[in-house]
Amino acid sequence: MRVMGVDPGLTRCGVGVVEGAPGKRLHLVHVSVVRTAPDEDHALRLVGIEAGIEALMDDLRPDAVAVERVFSQHNVRTVMGTAQAAGIAMLVAARRGLPVALHTPSEAKAAVTGNGRADKAQVARMVTRLLSLEAAPKPADAADALALAICHVWRGGAQQRLARAQRSRIEEAARAERERLAARGRGGTHQ
Repeated sequence: MRVMGVDPGLTRCGVGVVEGAPGKRLHLVHVSVVRTAPDEDHALRLVGIEAGIEALMDDLRPDAVAVERVFSQHNVRTVMGTAQAAGIAMLVAARRGLPVALHTPSEAKAAVTGNGRADKAQVARMVTRLLSLEAAPKPADAADALALAICHVWRGGAQQRLARAQRSRIEEAARAERERLAARGRGGTHQ
């Protein structure tokens, strides 16, 4: 499975792509940061993030996209920009019909380090080790994007299988209910 991880941000939006499967060796496909200038018009910054992510998705063709779930921060302005960048990543993936998963920072940290409260340096070290890199990806946004992708490779497959199973159960229950109602309707006309 090829997964694109996105660590959303308005100034630096980390993008990392890995290939692998649970229990298998992970391989780095790509890591970079989509950047926008802080003094640029806000709407144009969002367009820049969209264009950057679209180009990467077109070039790298991920099977799934893992985006950091935005959580409340003290700085409302920062969280708004982060949430908007996350929305752009989800929109670009959805346009391509790609499954999108949201992982919290602590989920990604726990997946790569075993500790949901690991600091950025620990995450970068483990990403470097897991992907057999010579040096840690920089800036931290790049390493965080790779951690999200790794998290999804390791955990997302199981989550997707559970979601598919649940959808199947719901669809089966809906089909059974439609059949029951149809039978009742046919039975009611013969009486």
